[in-house]
Amino acid sequence: MELDDTIVAISTPPGRGGIGVVRLAGSEAKAIAAPLLRLKRELEPGRAVFGELIEPVTEERIDEVVVTFFQKPHSYTTDDIVEISGHGAPVVLRHVVELAVAAGARLAEPGEFTMRAFLNGRLDLTQAEAVRDLIESQTLYQAKVAAQQLEGVLSHRLQPIKQKLVELIAVLEAGIDFAEDDVPVAAVEDIQRRLAEAREPLAALEASFAYGKVVHEGMTLAIVGRPNVGKSSLFNRLVERERAIVTATPGTTRDLVSETVSLGGIPVKLVDTAGIRAAYDEAESIGVKKAYEALADADLVLVVMDLAQPAAEEDARLVEMVGPRPKIVVENKADLDGRRSSVVGHRPDNGRVRTSAITGEGIEELRQEILRHVAGEAAGQRESGFLTNVRHQGLVREAIAGLDAGRRALDQNIPHEMMLLDLYTALHALDGITGATTTDDILNLIFSSFCIGK
Repeated sequence: MELDDTIVAISTPPGRGGIGVVRLAGSEAKAIAAPLLRLKRELEPGRAVFGELIEPVTEERIDEVVVTFFQKPHSYTTDDIVEISGHGAPVVLRHVVELAVAAGARLAEPGEFTMRAFLNGRLDLTQAEAVRDLIESQTLYQAKVAAQQLEGVLSHRLQPIKQKLVELIAVLEAGIDFAEDDVPVAAVEDIQRRLAEAREPLAALEASFAYGKVVHEGMTLAIVGRPNVGKSSLFNRLVERERAIVTATPGTTRDLVSETVSLGGIPVKLVDTAGIRAAYDEAESIGVKKAYEALADADLVLVVMDLAQPAAEEDARLVEMVGPRPKIVVENKADLDGRRSSVVGHRPDNGRVRTSAITGEGIEELRQEILRHVAGEAAGQRESGFLTNVRHQGLVREAIAGLDAGRRALDQNIPHEMMLLDLYTALHALDGITGATTTDDILNLIFSSFCIGK
């Protein structure tokens, strides 16, 4: 990318709409836009001006527009930016881009506006990635988390850790470089303390990824059980509409039925499955096979049992089949008499919720139990920043590994010159998160996933 070029792109989604925006960024943005516009007054920084979009040669009016000028460095990219907002007719927006290109602008690459913001110091790398996450948010909570990252909450959490690591490196470097000047080297206990002070918050941050990954990517929840225990009715309750067919005939569900809902702001893909039993025909046999596949792919499993029927060995076998995978045992049909007193093969620490899909009893408690399984202890870190990106997690792990290697070198009385290599490895890993030291390959990978115009 030539960062000195003036670039142009449509910054609103493809298709027709009430408003469409064309954005120009670069030193010539104002000069290129001027012949395309007939304005009520001169452009001023930070003010919107009403006017008309015209053909440069004939001055024939094309559309009414509102034009906003952001003067460098007070703009998204720190370049001069002109945004032309007109009616969202694709043919008009494309024509504006064509006129701008003919006047000397270049079509922007995907993510180039945000990449310029990063390279010009307007955003660090975590904030730039948060822009993409905000655009791709499916729930309001995901958007709020991305907005926190955009404010720099993760960078702020990493900054004191990096500072402690830099201070330790400086102490060791001084002891090596100025040994002949009798500059004291820190005591072993002091170095151990400094390493621990850097490692502990990093370990806590790395642990937050289990929750952050679910917030960022969502999760899959499979509803399994014997036929006619109320799986589809429970599915409909959680979806809050009649999505799955429900009848009194066992084996009604023959295929997987899925729907994505928001639970606590987390996208949860609910999968209703066929009742697990010895199938009576080919179609049901295929449905049972798909149920096993859904169970294997799920992040969390709801094992549904029928309170109105005596405890069955099939229920115990199903619980065992789920194995160590996270699961919640749901005792359904609580509105009916003849409830059994216990669940065969069930251990209380697996989680158990009593519900009625018909009356709605226990449904809210089930939602809360699902969220408890998802969030765990990391949910308390929501306001302090947590990892949502697998690239960030890998780099935090690399930093922890570097600190651990440094601690082993210290314990084995290895010279500090060698120990410093491990500490620099840890520091460079943290730099890779905030963007202080990154390669072109990493930058291209990150920004190529942005939409054009952002």
